[in-house]
Amino acid sequence: MSGQPLLSARGLRLAFGGVKAADGIDLDVMPGEFLAIIGPNGAGKTTFINMTTGYLKPQGGSIAYDGEPILGLSPRAIVRRGIGRSFQLPQLFTEHTVLENAALAIAARSGLWSPLVPLLRPAWREEAMAVLERFGLAPLAEARADALNEGARKLADIAMAVALQPRLILMDEPTSGVAAAEKMGVVETLVRVLREAKVTAVFVEHDMEVVERFADRVAVWNQGRIAALGPPQQVLNDPAVQRDVIGIEPAHHA
Repeated sequence: MSGQPLLSARGLRLAFGGVKAADGIDLDVMPGEFLAIIGPNGAGKTTFINMTTGYLKPQGGSIAYDGEPILGLSPRAIVRRGIGRSFQLPQLFTEHTVLENAALAIAARSGLWSPLVPLLRPAWREEAMAVLERFGLAPLAEARADALNEGARKLADIAMAVALQPRLILMDEPTSGVAAAEKMGVVETLVRVLREAKVTAVFVEHDMEVVERFADRVAVWNQGRIAALGPPQQVLNDPAVQRDVIGIEPAHHA
């Protein structure tokens, strides 16, 4: 890929005790791409997302977004720069409706971070409904967030992130906890919405079928390092990745 990276990490280091969660991470994310991060539990995948979004500070290295350094900025300041995120467990206001959750994100984009602000200003309500419609959530607009199934919760969580109008979104296991029958539909919806909005995406994922189908590139994390990086077909067919990350014995060809 050519051109200027949207996100560029260089030499990221972070250790918790004797465990190296980031051991010299170098990674460029190009505008418009969908980059999947895979790897065993404890490999440092979520740590990378947390460093990029301001929830953790690395002990060394740098992160630039759109050519500007962002290390040391607060999570809110990073959101304002245009980086959104979703969490492994959806971060919804469960006592509020789906529509109110989307409106909260729009209020936050306007610099109002309190759930006590009058949420349903007509302009916010209209925009919130438009976001929900893109995700197929309009029929659930008046449902309380705690009444949703896991697939709808995941979509509502990502809809809140999209309502902040990011150029880059980092998603931590967007299919975690989603029923197998729903999984592909959930991912198809979020990929369609993000591509239509021209949002670049980095997502941590354990489902290799999702990775193979939707990622433009795959980065393999192992013990705080990037063990492999490339197109899905190439990376997922690598014998070392199959053995160490996916947990299958590589096929032996006669």
